[in-house]
Amino acid sequence: MLKRAIHKWERKLSTRDTNRVIRPFEWGVEFLDGSLAPGTGANSAGLDAAEPREVIFDFNARAICESERFFEAGPVSHFDFDGHWLAFRSPVSTPYAKNNTAYARYFPVRSENSKHNGGAAKEAARAGGRAVLVLPQWNAGVDGHVAICKLLGAVGVASLRMSLPYHDRRMLDGFERADYLVSPNIGRTLQACRQAVADSRAAIDWLADRGYHRIGIAGTSIGSCIAFLAMVHDERLRVGVFNHVSSFFGDVLWDGITTSHVRRGLETALTREEVRRSWAAISPNSYVDRLAGDRRRKLMISARYDLTFTPELSQLLFDECDRQRVAFDRSIVPCGHYTLGEVPFKYYAGYLIANYFRKHL
Repeated sequence: MLKRAIHKWERKLSTRDTNRVIRPFEWGVEFLDGSLAPGTGANSAGLDAAEPREVIFDFNARAICESERFFEAGPVSHFDFDGHWLAFRSPVSTPYAKNNTAYARYFPVRSENSKHNGGAAKEAARAGGRAVLVLPQWNAGVDGHVAICKLLGAVGVASLRMSLPYHDRRMLDGFERADYLVSPNIGRTLQACRQAVADSRAAIDWLADRGYHRIGIAGTSIGSCIAFLAMVHDERLRVGVFNHVSSFFGDVLWDGITTSHVRRGLETALTREEVRRSWAAISPNSYVDRLAGDRRRKLMISARYDLTFTPELSQLLFDECDRQRVAFDRSIVPCGHYTLGEVPFKYYAGYLIANYFRKHL
C-alpha cells in the first residue's frame, strides 16, 4: 500500500515541470575530446553515416581506460572570489561561452561572536579544516541545496555549493532548463558530465588552497553520479555521500520517469544496450573496481520506491561494490526520488548527510 501511495505521489510531482522539450537524437561526435577519439573533434573532416556509432563506443572504451586524463581538471589560472561566490574558467571548454565559467557559493563556518569571516585561514580553522563540495540535482534552482549547506555549517563543516554545467548563470539564453547537461545528443552529454567532474576537481583545488585539508563531497541524483566519479579520481576527497545512486547512466535515462522525454529522442536511433555503451564512460559501475580496497568512508542513499533511479539499477551498483569488496555504508529510505525532497523525508535525508560528515570527515 505504501508503495502504491509513493508511486502516485512521485508521478504527480514529476508532472510539475511542464517545460520539458523533446529534442532530436544527435551523435554529437564533435563534442568528444579529440585526443581520446582520433579522427573526431573540431578539426576533423567529418564522418560518414556508418561511422558515428562505433566512434562513440570506441571513445567510451578509451575514456574508461584513460579516465585519469578524461576527468583531469587541468590548471585553473585564476579564481575570482567576492566573499560569497566563487567563479573560475572551466577546465573543459565547450562551444557555449556562457557555460564556460563555473560558479559556486561558499558557506564558511562563522564564529558566533563575529559577522565577518576573518580570513581564509581562520575560516578553515573554525571548521577544523573540514569542507564539503555540494552538487545539486539536475535543474536545481540557484537556491537548491542551500539548506543542506547551512545544516553542514550548523555541525561545524564548511561547504561549497557548485552549480552544474548549463545551470543558473551558466544556462544558455532562451533556455528554461539545463537541457544540454542531459539530452539525446550523445557527445554533448559526455562532454557536459566530464566538464562537471573537472569543475568539481578545480573547486576542490580552491578549497585546498584556502586551508581545508579534510574535504568531502555530496551529490544528489545526477550530482551523486558526478560526485562518485570525482571521488574515484581524486584521492583528496576523504568522505563521500551519494544521495540517490545508480549504476549505468544510460539505463537511468531509459527507465526513469524524469527522463522519459530524453528517451523519446534516443529510441529513434538506439537500443537500450547501445545507450548504456554510449554513456559507459560517465557511469559509476564502470569505475567501481578502482575503489577496491579503498577505505574512505562512503554513504550511498537510495529510495525504495524510486521511479527515476529505480531500485533494480541501484542494486546493480551495490552488487558490484560487494563483488569488488568496496567498503561503503548504505541507507534505503521508504520513499521515491521526488518525495525524498519532500516533508518528512527531506529532514531525514538532511540528517543522514550532515551527521555522516560530522562523524567521519
